[in-house]
Amino acid sequence: MNKILITGGAGFIGSHVVREMVTKYPDTQIINIDALTYAGNLENLKDIENFNNYQFIKADITDAKQILDIFHEHKPDGVIHLAAESHVDRSITNPLDFVMTNVIGTVNLLNAAKEIWKDNYQGKRFHHVSTDEVYGTLGEEGFFTEETSYDPHSPYSASKASSDHFVRAYHDTYGLPIVITNCSNNYGPNHFPEKLIPLCIHNVLNNKPLPIYGNGKYTRDWLFVIDHAKAIDLVFHEGKNGSSYNVGGFNEWQNIDLVRELCKQMDEKLGNPVGTAEQLITYVTDRPGHDLRYAIDATKINRELGWKPSVTFEEGLSLTIDWFLNNSEWLNNVTSGDYQQYYQKQYK
Repeated sequence: MNKILITGGAGFIGSHVVREMVTKYPDTQIINIDALTYAGNLENLKDIENFNNYQFIKADITDAKQILDIFHEHKPDGVIHLAAESHVDRSITNPLDFVMTNVIGTVNLLNAAKEIWKDNYQGKRFHHVSTDEVYGTLGEEGFFTEETSYDPHSPYSASKASSDHFVRAYHDTYGLPIVITNCSNNYGPNHFPEKLIPLCIHNVLNNKPLPIYGNGKYTRDWLFVIDHAKAIDLVFHEGKNGSSYNVGGFNEWQNIDLVRELCKQMDEKLGNPVGTAEQLITYVTDRPGHDLRYAIDATKINRELGWKPSVTFEEGLSLTIDWFLNNSEWLNNVTSGDYQQYYQKQYK
């Protein structure tokens, strides 16, 4: 492919995908479009922003005309669609924002791809990146597979489920060449500190409470973001047309156990007495519609494409904490809001 357009490439997962593509495929032009809302941070890409095969465009996928104009001008051969509102708590407060970005924005991209490719789909691909939350919740046993029925419980997961359905519908109705990946909870460098792991790292550093919903028994499968970026690259290039692939870390942790492991590692790395950080754990009122357990069966992507996680959760968490400790300026810019000035400074 000559050109790949990546949406949401200034976000947490998106920035790692952009970096993977820019550095791995120097002869392919990577076009990153992002609206730079609160979670979009171009400082995530400072190390590759001057590469010859990289270009950033500030654009909002909810603006159908703007998106169509970009497709007409740049004529991408492939799309990797990561742009999304993704924070469950925010979706409970403002569900319509999630409908606009996750549903309408996705349909705008599908329409633009369909028009620019004009049914000549040879060598083209639309890769939609989704979440395991579309499947709903699990009991103490079992796993989500690609055949699991959708059963979303939050406005966020409902909006992502809808976008998945539209992507499949454009494949079935118009023949659009698509693949879908549904991933488990990501963690790693550059994670915006409203999510559990970076929030706890930040709060330990600032001696603030570590908030745990309910009884802390909610269970998630955790996926190191760099492993996820490599999986997206693999599925985009080698996945079977029309297929979906679950991407998980084979790392199930209850929230309370995860935070205790984080506290233990933080105490070790900061040279504090054992148990110092754990004293900050604070139980808070549970979130409405909170799913008990997510667990991904990633057998298919391993069997068909040979992908598997490269690190255990303990190893990935250690790497993540080290990154945050070594990038205090990034963390300070994000928590203060100063990162939002980077676009004006860099692009004038």
